[in-house]
Amino acid sequence: MRYIELNPVRAGLVDDPAAYRWSSHRHQLGLAVDPLVTEHAVYWALGNTPFERQLAYRRLFEQGPAEAEIAAIRNATHRGWVLGEGSFADEIAVKAGRRAEPVRPGRPRKRTR
Repeated sequence: MRYIELNPVRAGLVDDPAAYRWSSHRHQLGLAVDPLVTEHAVYWALGNTPFERQLAYRRLFEQGPAEAEIAAIRNATHRGWVLGEGSFADEIAVKAGRRAEPVRPGRPRKRTR
């Protein structure tokens, strides 16, 4: 959520994600009602009441994502890989009908008997 909502800030379009008119940020903070926004399950998991969710969402933005997190998101996006591990990546691979993670570099190991 932070990566997406902060894209207009990183691009220099606005200083605050709430100022970007095409963002859901204002809605998620409870500053405006946007009937086009469908709140994601991850957002609902932030709290039991709208006030708890809005506060938790606001706190997520007190610190933006770390540079390593931004780099990981960009790397996965540019290469078409899943950003996740284990059963999540396996589930995506099955649904997509292709590998969802890169293979280890180098030749495959020889099988030992």
